[in-house]
Amino acid sequence: MPDSAQQQLLHLVIGGELTDLEHTTFKDLNQVEIVGVFPNYATAYAAWKAKAQQTVDNAHMRYFVVHLHRLLDPGQDAKPAR
Repeated sequence: MPDSAQQQLLHLVIGGELTDLEHTTFKDLNQVEIVGVFPNYATAYAAWKAKAQQTVDNAHMRYFVVHLHRLLDPGQDAKPAR
């Protein structure tokens, strides 16, 4: 098992066109783009930013960073009980 200094905190970057600007409902799930899975937030953020800048002219196009490590280990971010 890797030590905590080398622990991967996986992040997924996805995006697509939304039905409206008030919600995060994708217009067509078949058109949702999976940009990639990244080993840390910094690289995921860089990928998110690049894709967001490429689609700046379409207000309905949105990209998201999903914290996969929180889904894989939900207790990871929980505060310890006192």
